[in-house]
Amino acid sequence: MRFLDPLLSAWRSVLAHKLRSFLTTLGIVIGVAAVIGLLAIGRGAQNEIIASIESLGANLVQITPRTGAGGAPTLSVEDARAIEGQIANVKTVAPVVRATHQVVANGQDIIAVSIGTTPGYLLAYNLEVASGSFFSDYDVARSARVAVLGANTANDLFGDANPVGQEIKMGGAVVRVIGVLKPKGAAIMSPDDNIILPLAFMRQFTTQQRTPQGEHVVHSIALSVADAQYSPQVVAEITDLLRERHRLLPDADDDFRILSTDDIAAQASEAMSIMTVFLGAIAAISLLVGGIGVMNIMLVSVLERTREIGIRKALGARERDIWSQFLLEAALLSLNGGAIGIALGYGIAATVGYFVQEITPIVTPEVVVLAATVSIGIGLFFGFYPAWQASRLNPIDALRAD
Repeated sequence: MRFLDPLLSAWRSVLAHKLRSFLTTLGIVIGVAAVIGLLAIGRGAQNEIIASIESLGANLVQITPRTGAGGAPTLSVEDARAIEGQIANVKTVAPVVRATHQVVANGQDIIAVSIGTTPGYLLAYNLEVASGSFFSDYDVARSARVAVLGANTANDLFGDANPVGQEIKMGGAVVRVIGVLKPKGAAIMSPDDNIILPLAFMRQFTTQQRTPQGEHVVHSIALSVADAQYSPQVVAEITDLLRERHRLLPDADDDFRILSTDDIAAQASEAMSIMTVFLGAIAAISLLVGGIGVMNIMLVSVLERTREIGIRKALGARERDIWSQFLLEAALLSLNGGAIGIALGYGIAATVGYFVQEITPIVTPEVVVLAATVSIGIGLFFGFYPAWQASRLNPIDALRAD
């Protein structure tokens, strides 16, 4: 078992200075824990965002405007009608206008986002009504003063009471609640905090905007495709239609953006991946600092044990024996720090998951393996120079050292 002697010797040396060894590994512990914890939180947040987007429905396509020349708005209700009438494989189209209003009801006073739209909004965004009903095309046509509340808005205004049939005051208008939506959770573009109104009524008590062609401006157009396989074809046809309607020259850029659910999810995933890598890079700085701490302590250890090194070399120890012992000590310090850091990283992820219900941190095996490998690698890298310096000591000079 002679091959275990250097390892046992290195382990005894680490145990001989418990406090110093602990303080040396502390930087590694913090670095590994930060890497695992932050990457787990980032991965969990990314999955939550993707799930939220996918909950909108696989067949959603959303069109938003780019500002045209002079900052003029470019998307209109008439565009939505043209898409509905001329593009095949489209199930429903919903123009959307947004505004912020003060809402008073049941003794409560809140600020909420109002959405003016058509019944197609319900299908386009894959929404369900929890109680009451959604407004109809007839309600839109007659500018009915009715509203459908998001789950959070209903709770803020009425608590546990049933809002259906109650009246709310929005600006100078009194509106009757006819329905409440099922909660969507903390989703992107979630309707939970919104109040949804018939589009024609919304236009009556908000500022009227028109395009340069005199059409009614909307902030976006949502549509549902008959099947996800038709999305690329529908997007291409809508692009051609809107370019023609907006009278864009062949070399001019689109004055609108078209995104399917997959496009939105891909963009969000890319952004979150970049953020996760950025967080991991920040945490990795702690590992670098910890590695420098390992090198510093190992250099001090070489100075303290100069006579020991001289005696061992005088008794026949080879340079590689001295080198391997000090390198093993550095690796053991980093390995211990990595093991404690992994456990602490799991604890951080579990704690965040417990207190932040919207995020479920995900600790993946590859992240754990990466953190453990990097911690050992740092020990070997930063322990190399002290080990090499120890192995190069002249035994006579070492024996003369104080």
